[in-house]
Amino acid sequence: MTVVGLTGGIGSGKTTVAKVFQALGIPVYIADDEAKKLMNRSKVIKRKLIALFGENAYVDDKLNRPFLADIIFNDKTYLEQMNTIVHPRVARHFEKWLKKQHAPYVIKEVAILFENGGHKKCDYVITVTAPKALRIKRLLKRETTSKEKIEAVMKNQWSDSEKLKLSDFVIVNKTLENTELQVKKVHAQILKKIA
Repeated sequence: MTVVGLTGGIGSGKTTVAKVFQALGIPVYIADDEAKKLMNRSKVIKRKLIALFGENAYVDDKLNRPFLADIIFNDKTYLEQMNTIVHPRVARHFEKWLKKQHAPYVIKEVAILFENGGHKKCDYVITVTAPKALRIKRLLKRETTSKEKIEAVMKNQWSDSEKLKLSDFVIVNKTLENTELQVKKVHAQILKKIA
């Protein structure tokens, strides 16, 4: 099964692009969503995160995301430690999911695909980009956060120029109409490559 990694900086529109691929009948695995589910479901992950961050890591048995975000985006070592707890389990979950898919290829959407070396496990990589100002505007509309917090997250991610050097395809996500056309074009190119 061909695995196509889908990545892009925060606010670039990975989710929008993923939905267009889904509409074309391509199964999409959203690693961040699965990670969140596992962080709430897995007793092992819970135990390890509480050991790392303290009792405040969970409130009413649910992951305390604002509390963790404040810590991990201000201290990279905590972010790395959390990733070593969560990522291996997400990888195993993805392998199980992959075995159940019946499509020409699958999309694996990962925010930090390059940062964690995940691109090496993909056959192809698509990077979604958008101008920084547009990304910030989207995020401020979507989430209750500040421009400073968004920029702190952006600092922890690779720049677009670094990502593009290692990408097979690039989708510039400014307008939905144009993005849909680009996705269809990339979809056709992938089908051609794996035929």
